[in-house]
Amino acid sequence: MDFPLYLSDISLLLAVESIVLLITSELISPYYGAVNLKISKKKLRNAAIGMSALFLVTVATRIAGILLNF
Repeated sequence: MDFPLYLSDISLLLAVESIVLLITSELISPYYGAVNLKISKKKLRNAAIGMSALFLVTVATRIAGILLNF
């Protein structure tokens, strides 16, 4: 049985999620407006950086596969 998600699909998903999390963390401003969110900006930004690191790992895996002819 084949896994329905390929590395390129996972890479795209991680890229989109990291961009959305990073934009959300930047739009949450504790000094402007009455934002009643219980989400920590620091934790949200760390999650975005973690997703970006996973995206870079998938890109490095694809590059290594191309260079080593897998």
